Amino acid sequence: MMTFFLIFFLLVLILPDLYIWGTFVRGVVGTGWAVAYWAPTVLAFLALGCWLGGVWPEGSVRLFFGLLMCISAPKAVFAFCSLAGRGVGVVVPAAVRIGTALGIIAAVGVCGMFYYGFSRGWKRLTVQETTLCSDWLPAAFDGYRIVHLSDLHVGTYGNNTAYLARLVERVNALRPDMIVFTGDLVNASPEELDPFGETLARLRAPDGVYAVLGNHDYCVYMRYDSPDGAARNTLELIRREREVLGWDLLLNEHRIVRRGEDSLAVVGVENDGKSPFVSRGDLSRALHGLPDGVFTILLSHDPSHWRREVLPASDIPVTLSGHTHAMQLRLGGFSPARWAYSEWGGLYRDSTGRQLYVSEGVGGSVPFRLGAWPAIDLLTLCRPAAEREAGGVDLRVRGIAPFRTAKRPFRTLAGEKL
Repeated sequence: MMTFFLIFFLLVLILPDLYIWGTFVRGVVGTGWAVAYWAPTVLAFLALGCWLGGVWPEGSVRLFFGLLMCISAPKAVFAFCSLAGRGVGVVVPAAVRIGTALGIIAAVGVCGMFYYGFSRGWKRLTVQETTLCSDWLPAAFDGYRIVHLSDLHVGTYGNNTAYLARLVERVNALRPDMIVFTGDLVNASPEELDPFGETLARLRAPDGVYAVLGNHDYCVYMRYDSPDGAARNTLELIRREREVLGWDLLLNEHRIVRRGEDSLAVVGVENDGKSPFVSRGDLSRALHGLPDGVFTILLSHDPSHWRREVLPASDIPVTLSGHTHAMQLRLGGFSPARWAYSEWGGLYRDSTGRQLYVSEGVGGSVPFRLGAWPAIDLLTLCRPAAEREAGGVDLRVRGIAPFRTAKRPFRTLAGEKL
């Protein structure tokens, strides 16, 4: 999959440039303008090389995607429109000029959209409310409210605590019964947490804040002088999450939450991802010792874990994940994340009624979001009887197997309102 995306990026970078240069620019501009024309593409290739080579990792990835989206993507859109116009122009000559004009308009629009994503979209915090109904939910937990956060990537915010302070205020104002965090607290190092420890420690819920590790939390995305560097950083991050933030970090463990005679289990596994991501999850260990029949909520960073192990090897009714960020780009119901993940954002059910909720996350190692806005996910647990009495609920569902709310068939677009 990584090879596919790499080839895609290279094609977007070079082919539109070659077309525009050969068709519109070459022979018209002087040497200075020619250098200026090719400079963004050269810089993008250098940034890509630094990123893949581990040199200046955070800066290089931001520069690469900034140039790709704000310059190369608009060029690609223009080239597509222009080529389409030239194709139609074989029959209708006026289509050539129309295609060029439409290409310019579309390229400016795309540039503006992506610029918004880099300048403001990545801080456009939203609250996504979703109801999870299950036949197995104990009566005492009907209406139980969980705030689900994922993928904070605090290193992206530098030393600016204002945005995460606003996040904490909005979460606490929702008055959840429980807060869960499904991984990727940092980009590469526990030191990124230093400016934000006091802020994130203010997250409050009666039944606590539970967390698991994501692939970035193993601190493998930086160079070390010794082979145990990543392991030492991971241990330090674990210490800070528990002692500084006060979160209950579950490392292949579980906890029991009680309401009278009813109980609910929160199970957390370490990251269980597909190559090249770290895979240290141990689901059997995490479930060991659980009382028979207890309603279980699993926290697992990578949603691919649901199909690979959770469904075939357990009867867990609810799994919460993150990781995909919806590629930080979503237009309606489409996100390029679907090219890499079967379940990439929102709520999914299998034929037995077991559910997976994938948060599109709050942050990202690249400060960009468009459509897939930073999300606080407010999940309300309910029993099916409560769903019928409510006359239908707001479910952000991409169904694996059809099911119905009280009003109409399952929904297909994340975030769409019935």
